[in-house]
Amino acid sequence: MTIAILDPFSGIAGDMTLGALLDLGLDPDWLRALPATLGLDGIGVRIERVKRGEIASWKVDFDIPPQPHGRHLKHLKAIVDASSAPAHVKEKANAAFEAVAYCEAEIHGTTIEKVHLHEVGAVDAILDIVGSIWGFDLIGVTSVYCGTIALGDGFVDAAHGRLAVPAPATLRLLEGQSVRNGPPESGELTTPTGAALVKVLSLGTPPAEYQPLKSGYGAGTKDPKGRANVLRIIVGELVGASNDSETLSLLAADIDDMTGEYLAAAADLLRDGGALDVTLLHTSMKKGRPGVRIEVLCRPADATRLEELLLRESSTIGVRRTSVSRRALPRKEGSVAVFGHDVAVKTVQLPGGGERAKAEYEDVRRVARETGRTTADILEAIAKKS
Repeated sequence: MTIAILDPFSGIAGDMTLGALLDLGLDPDWLRALPATLGLDGIGVRIERVKRGEIASWKVDFDIPPQPHGRHLKHLKAIVDASSAPAHVKEKANAAFEAVAYCEAEIHGTTIEKVHLHEVGAVDAILDIVGSIWGFDLIGVTSVYCGTIALGDGFVDAAHGRLAVPAPATLRLLEGQSVRNGPPESGELTTPTGAALVKVLSLGTPPAEYQPLKSGYGAGTKDPKGRANVLRIIVGELVGASNDSETLSLLAADIDDMTGEYLAAAADLLRDGGALDVTLLHTSMKKGRPGVRIEVLCRPADATRLEELLLRESSTIGVRRTSVSRRALPRKEGSVAVFGHDVAVKTVQLPGGGERAKAEYEDVRRVARETGRTTADILEAIAKKS
């Protein structure tokens, strides 16, 4: 399994991430074509080799004509969904925009549907987020980890006026991450776009042992004297552990005073909020009362937010949190055309060799409905092509 480690010793931003990916082998022509791929016309892409603190790195800039003053979440998701990006790239990109909208909505006391995204709704941020997530996929990275993030200091001018660094949305996005303030007089080092990328990509702190294979550097806009304002990304392989294991958080609460309908609704909200899995288990409570244990598996960076969601949306007055190790088989996503329709298929690599494929249920049901064939017919046709 190929991993990437974000080393944001001078913060992280979208343009820095793209620059580091170019240094790691991402095709510059692919990046130049990205605006057109996303249906964003009239955008120029400038890529140049620069030095930051005597470290040679790639700098990425976008030349953008006048644009709308921010966008709503539905507009951002429409741009992503209309693109030719793989399904798993679209899913993570949309998750990044949803995470920003969720944070902004909480900060400004509104809903994610109404919140107007300014910095992250701008064209350069759209290109940064989609390009970075897609870029990791193109260079073969399957898992991303993140080291301690430098936040910077001072103040930054944003759409809502002058804000203390880190900006409120940036700090909310970085909950659960390892961060540090400074260095002094550095200004904003980690942007909302960079924080959103860490939010959806990072599986947690870097592994204790790994084999570095290559490193790349992406330049920030600032060029302070005596300090390299770059993001380093290290690509490598895990050593001394199963390549398909990861550390996750498990949240659990026992409930005996909610009906099944409302428990199911809470579980759906947790899944929509980014939980990897939500399970409802029957258990026995005090005095023999029947109850339900709700267990939430999630990334460590999402644990605090989902813990608060569980406390709000259920009747529990306490949530237990533990760290667990999960072994997940390496997987890839694709599609198979059957009876004139595309069906998404997820394929996992089995221990010792071999593969196992599973078709997306909703796609199978859709094809059955549109063709009049049985699901058994569709699954049989998929099996012949997989």
